Amino acid sequence: MRIEESAVLLSVVIPTLDAAAHLPACIKSVRDGVRSARDAGAAIPELEIIVADGGSGDDTVARAADLGARIITTARGRGRQLAAGADAANGDWLLFLHADTRLADVWLVAAVGHMNNPAHPGKAAAFRFALDDPSRAARLIERLVAWRCRALALPYGDQGLLISRKFYRELGGFRADPLMEDVDLVCRIGSQRLRLLDVPALTSADRYRRGRAGWLLRPLRNLSCLGLYFLGLPTPLIARLYGR
Repeated sequence: MRIEESAVLLSVVIPTLDAAAHLPACIKSVRDGVRSARDAGAAIPELEIIVADGGSGDDTVARAADLGARIITTARGRGRQLAAGADAANGDWLLFLHADTRLADVWLVAAVGHMNNPAHPGKAAAFRFALDDPSRAARLIERLVAWRCRALALPYGDQGLLISRKFYRELGGFRADPLMEDVDLVCRIGSQRLRLLDVPALTSADRYRRGRAGWLLRPLRNLSCLGLYFLGLPTPLIARLYGR
C-alpha cells in the first residue's frame, strides 16, 4: 500500500514548567504515533510540536530544543501557556497535551479518523485517562475518571484535547485562568460536540505517589475544586485552595 502524506497540519501544543523529567517521553510518544500510522496505512498529517514554556528553572527548554520542538516562552500559568501555544501554531488542527502524558502509539490513527470525518471540524476529542502505576488505587482513579467522562462529559487536560483550529477560535480559546482552564473550555465545547477516543493517554502518577495520603486526598481535593468551580467561586480563590 502506498502511503501519502496528508496536506493537513497538526500542531501539538505542550505547556511546560520544570518538565525536563517527563518531556522527552511525551514527545517520543507523539512521534511514535507517526510510525504506527504508517504501518496502518493511514494518511499522515504533517506535525509541528510547540513547547510553550512558562519559565522553567531546569533544562526543559534545552531538552525541547534537542528534540526538535519549536519553543515559545510566555507568562507562567497553564491557561496562558496553552493560549500562547495555540496563537503560535500554524496547524489546521490542534492537539493540547500535558508534558507528563504519553499517548499510546495508535493515537495518530485514531486522531486521523476523527480529523477526516467531515462531521468533526465542529467536534473535539479527548483520549482515555490512564496512570503509569500498577496499584489498585490507580485503577480505581481511572474508573472514577471514566465515570466522570461518561456521566458529565468532563475530560481533563491530562487526557489531551484534539480540536480544529477553526472550532477552537469560535469557542474563544483557552482563558488565562490559574486553574480549571481545561474544564472551562470543555464546558464551552459541550457534551454533544465532544468525543472520547478509546486510546490511552498514560499520565505520570508522581503527584499521587507524593505523600502517604496522595491517592486519597488528591482525588477528593480535585472533586472539591470542581464542585467549587460549578458553584461559581473565582478560579484564583480555588487555585489558592488547591495550592497552586
